Amino acid sequence: MKPAFRIELKRDLGPWAAASIVIGTVIGSGIFLVPHDMILRVGTPGWVFVVWIFGGLLTLAGALSYAELAAAIPEAGGEYAYLREAYGPLWGFLYSWTQMWVAKSGSIATLATGFFYYLANFFPALDGVFYRLPLPLGPHGAPLDLHWGQLLAIGLIAALAWLNYFGVKLGGDVQVAVTTVKVVLIAGIVVAGLGFGSPHAAAPVSAVPLTAAGFFAALVAALWAYDGWNNVAMVASEVRDPQRNLPRALIGGTLAVIAIYLLANAAYFRVLSPVEVGASPRVAGEMMRRILGAAGAGGVSIAAMISIFAALNGSILTGSRVPYAAARQGYFFRAIARVDEKHRTPGVSILALSAWSALLVLSGSYRQLFTYVIFASWILYGMATAAVIVLRIKRPDLPRPYRTFGYPVVPILFVLVAGVFIISTLWDSPRESIMGIALILLGLPFYAYWSHRRSGSAIEGTAVE
Repeated sequence: MKPAFRIELKRDLGPWAAASIVIGTVIGSGIFLVPHDMILRVGTPGWVFVVWIFGGLLTLAGALSYAELAAAIPEAGGEYAYLREAYGPLWGFLYSWTQMWVAKSGSIATLATGFFYYLANFFPALDGVFYRLPLPLGPHGAPLDLHWGQLLAIGLIAALAWLNYFGVKLGGDVQVAVTTVKVVLIAGIVVAGLGFGSPHAAAPVSAVPLTAAGFFAALVAALWAYDGWNNVAMVASEVRDPQRNLPRALIGGTLAVIAIYLLANAAYFRVLSPVEVGASPRVAGEMMRRILGAAGAGGVSIAAMISIFAALNGSILTGSRVPYAAARQGYFFRAIARVDEKHRTPGVSILALSAWSALLVLSGSYRQLFTYVIFASWILYGMATAAVIVLRIKRPDLPRPYRTFGYPVVPILFVLVAGVFIISTLWDSPRESIMGIALILLGLPFYAYWSHRRSGSAIEGTAVE
């Protein structure tokens, strides 16, 4: 057995960096694309706004709940720590297993690939195939095509991994800068739509009838656009004055995202009719094309790339702390727990997560894996939010610098809607849901192995080879 690790992460993230992680990680490409899917589901702009507001309030309920947990347990790994404290180490491990191999790595691969798709608007050669691997690894067992853009996506992941390796402050500063640019560009799109765009001519609204299934499908799209609000909790051990800054970042950042999304949609629906929004997969680009021509559409592509860049940096910065947290307690490979002595970052964890994400980019299988794990991930999200209630009962003595506003109604609301989401997903996509559970359960033998290896020690924070 090795002694406990003595080099710790450094609290170098200030309040602006923490808030930028929330805003920058949440706002990716969804705000430019999702209104198209939503109008096709609910039919009218009014109902689209209802869905955005409902999804925002639900996200805010999660943020309010996580604010209590993050302030009380300001440790690396976020949900890993909350699930461990509330339900035991198995649930924390299953969360870290899911994040490392599927959820966070799949998200990073998706963002990097989205970046190259937008860049291909300017450089179409990126979509070209440079090699066809003669193995049945492609769609439906076809050969696997490797694109030039995939190499660019992998290079982008590697560059951001390198940047985050050399200090959390550097990664946080980049996050603040890029998120600021992103918000300014989106504000420009909003101002163009609300202030300079001509209102669309009167047109019939979509004939899509409103149904419960349609509302819920639109809500799923909205929640996808809101996803990522919880990521700042993963770097809680590196945030200065976490008892103050984490609740402020979670709540303030979430409110800022809600406001940005509502203003952007107001701009879209002022310039474009509901039918035009439903016919335009890239809603923001179509609106700017209407106002400024091809230059406007190109500007949206640039804004989308910057937005994706910020989300990608935030995902690597935060996601790497989850396997690190598990490894520090002996539930993952010992090397993952190492902290670089000079830069005080979990360097091996950053490189491992980024390398696996790069392989997913090359394989092209990240979308399928990500679809599989959505169902099981929401089980863990619901359990993490319920941990607010569980720990109030189990650990009444735990210091709570911030207490959830509206407790217990707020966390219960989030858990109930998460339960509806889980049941609906299982009903609509039983095969994908079962596959997602299977991917997570694959971690059980590894948990048994690492649990056995560390059974000789009960020291908190000790890692075992």
